Amino acid sequence: MKKASKTSRAKKASRRIDHDEILPEYDFSGGVRGKYAKRYAEGTNLVLLEPDLAAEFPDSKSVSRALRAYLKSRSKRRTA
Repeated sequence: MKKASKTSRAKKASRRIDHDEILPEYDFSGGVRGKYAKRYAEGTNLVLLEPDLAAEFPDSKSVSRALRAYLKSRSKRRTA
């Protein structure tokens, strides 16, 4: 297998796309820069539940309530 020369890599990187080649559905001229930046910076924790658990907990609030109850009962067991 032949390695690409430095000149061929540079040509690929500098190739510009004509505006005529861009499809209309990829037009981001009306987009808002940083629209979700604040929410992203706050961070999120995604946890994937196994299917049997997901059936028991329909939304994130119910999962949070169950975890808080578990943590509360766990801390009572340690001090008792």
